[in-house]
Amino acid sequence: MGFLFSSSPPALLLLLLLSLSSQLFLNGLPLAGAADIPLGATLTPSNSSSWTSDNRTFSLRFVPDPDNPSLFLAAVTYSGAIRIWTAVGADNTPAAVDSAASLQLRSDGDLRLTNGSGAVVWQSNTSGKGVTAAFLSETGNLILRNRRRSVWQSFDNSTDTILQTQNFTIGQTLKSGLYSFSLNNTGNLTLTWNDSVSYFNKGFTSSYTANKTLISPVLTLHTNGIVSLSDESLPGSVVIAYSSDYAESAVAMRFVRLDSDGNLRAYSVASGSITATSRWSAVADQCTDFGWCGNMGICSYNDTSPVCGCPSKNFEFVDPSDRRKGCKRRTEIEDCPGNSTMLQMDNTLFLTYPPEISTEQLFVGITACRLNCLLAASCAASTSVDDGSGYCYLKASNFVSGYQSPALPSTSFAKVCAPALPNQPQSG
Repeated sequence: MGFLFSSSPPALLLLLLLSLSSQLFLNGLPLAGAADIPLGATLTPSNSSSWTSDNRTFSLRFVPDPDNPSLFLAAVTYSGAIRIWTAVGADNTPAAVDSAASLQLRSDGDLRLTNGSGAVVWQSNTSGKGVTAAFLSETGNLILRNRRRSVWQSFDNSTDTILQTQNFTIGQTLKSGLYSFSLNNTGNLTLTWNDSVSYFNKGFTSSYTANKTLISPVLTLHTNGIVSLSDESLPGSVVIAYSSDYAESAVAMRFVRLDSDGNLRAYSVASGSITATSRWSAVADQCTDFGWCGNMGICSYNDTSPVCGCPSKNFEFVDPSDRRKGCKRRTEIEDCPGNSTMLQMDNTLFLTYPPEISTEQLFVGITACRLNCLLAASCAASTSVDDGSGYCYLKASNFVSGYQSPALPSTSFAKVCAPALPNQPQSG
């Protein structure tokens, strides 16, 4: 009797398929093909060229900078319009370049973005690692590889976006300006300002009864719109959130993005569309995002959206054309020695998050909350939380972020040079 598969057509077919697949793939990576990006390949803004995935779903190209249309961003895009990975600068913001810039897969294996002056703006740091080619997958993953394996991939170097089915784990970080998003070892989603203030830390422990340290948690956005967490220590995946269009069939693509306002959102793109629509946000109240209105800025709501203002007429905008850059005193405290006072703001909260709480929290009444700050040279503002807790927070940091709403049970004070000049109440 011969080998089991020698007289079995299905077995022969399986053997043939396995043989063919071994020719096409090596360690999970397709070998050289039409979609490969060879060493020496170059993109420039001027000729509108691009490197595309097999079905042209995703492309790496230069796109106009939305903040300055005369400049360009090197980005992986969906349908040529929605940025899902962008080369960023040292400040974690998209690296804008001029029309003479270039993105080149160099002969030494480094993918490098240079400005028209020749200055290196971004690079993959893969020089000397044996890179032989690059390719863009139909999942949106940009991969640099040698003959055996991936050397660098955008999925491991995400900027501000996680695509559907992409795994996001501990040690990875999304960045957007001063804001960052990470996954901690309890499985919670953590949003942080300036690598210091954690203003959101929820997810797994708020949706699951056990609060435990996980082994290697993985966050995934599924094609049906569910954001879930999985870990080998758990019996199954845990749902963190449902997108509002959960399980709808008309969705072509989904992604999670850390936006420039510090909020983490899940988006979907309908079939045939190039517009992304927000379907879930981690922070329900935008004004609780620390720093959204800049230093000494006060976040509040108009009829449709959050807006930024200053505490009083004792302050002015740092940049009137961009109110999110915060406010500054018209006269600094050191310029009026012995003549400072506390400006009272009703229904106003100066946000206090870890690690600030332990050093700035007192149990005193509203009058003492005001006077303690007035007499402390390091104190810039204070908040008396009128919710029965008795808490008073003294703001001694160099950055103060405020929130004002009729629904807030708190009274805040800002130190100013006398006299205090309250803002005029808004007319109804």
